[in-house]
Amino acid sequence: MKAAAPSMDLRAALKEGMARLRAGRVPSHTLAAELLLMHVLECDRTWLYAHPEERLDAAALERYRELVARRIAGTPTQYLTGKQEFWGLEFEVTPDVLIPRPETEHVVEVALERLGQPRREGGGLPRGSGLRIADVGTGSGCLAVALARELPGARVYATEVSAAALRVARGNAARHGVAERIEFVQCNLLDGLVGWPRATGHSPLSFDLIVSNPPYVGRREADLLPREVREHEPEQALFAGEHGTELYAALIEQAGRLLAPGGLLVLEMGYGALARVRSLLAAPHWTAVTVTNDLAGIPRVIAAAHA
Repeated sequence: MKAAAPSMDLRAALKEGMARLRAGRVPSHTLAAELLLMHVLECDRTWLYAHPEERLDAAALERYRELVARRIAGTPTQYLTGKQEFWGLEFEVTPDVLIPRPETEHVVEVALERLGQPRREGGGLPRGSGLRIADVGTGSGCLAVALARELPGARVYATEVSAAALRVARGNAARHGVAERIEFVQCNLLDGLVGWPRATGHSPLSFDLIVSNPPYVGRREADLLPREVREHEPEQALFAGEHGTELYAALIEQAGRLLAPGGLLVLEMGYGALARVRSLLAAPHWTAVTVTNDLAGIPRVIAAAHA
C-alpha cells in the first residue's frame, strides 16, 4: 500500500512545487506552481500568500504533487485547473478547446476601436444596440462572450465545427450572463449562416462585424510547437493545411457575402501570414485595411471594411 504524503505548510509546498517544475523545465514554473496550489485549495493568490503557515493536509498535498507531475509531463496548466482568464473574465477550458491567449485580446480591442461606439452612460440605448456579430470558430467562446459583454445591445452568432467545444462555449456564455444573446451554430466556418434564411423563413442575415481566431498553424510547423500545445490542444483548432493559411480564403469569401455595407472583418493571424492574408483583402470590395502588431511586434490582427 502506498504511504500517504505527510502534511506540509503552504510555504514549503509551494517552494517544493516551484523546484520540481523548474527542474522539469516547465515554462513560467513559478506561476504554474501558484496556480496549481490555488486550484487545490480553491483560493486566490492573495489568500495563498497571506497564509504561508497554513497546513496542507496529506490528501491535498498528494493531489498537488500529482498535478505538478502531470504539468511536468506536458499537460497545460489550464487543462489541469480547468480555467483561463481572457479579457478580465474567467473561462472554463477543457482539452476540447484551444486555450485562450493574450494575443487574441487584440481582436476584441481592434473590433471595438473600429466600431467606434462610445459607452453610453445613464439612459438611452445600450452600447452596440442593433449590431449583429459573428464569431467564427468560437472554441471556448472567449471572443463571442467578451464582445457580448462589451456590447450589451448586440446579437452574436458563434460558429464551431466541434460539438464538444460548443458545450464549453455555451457554459461560458451562461457563466457570464450573455447566453440569451449568443446563438451557437455547429458548422464549418460560416456555412451554417449562409443558409440561415431558408432555415428560419426570416430575411437574410447580414453582419456588422465578423471576427475570428481561425486555425493558422501549418502542419509542417508542428514540430516547432511547444510539447504541451502539440500533444494536448485540439488539432482542428490549431492546424490549417501545410502552410497554416489555407482557411483564410474561404473565410474571407464567405465574410464578403455576409457583411453589410461598411461591415467589419477582424481576423487573428499567425507568424508569417500577413502577406498571404493581406493579398486576399486586396479586392476592391475590401477597404481601410489595417494591421495591428502584438506586444512582441508580430503582425497579429488584420481588419478590413466591406464596401
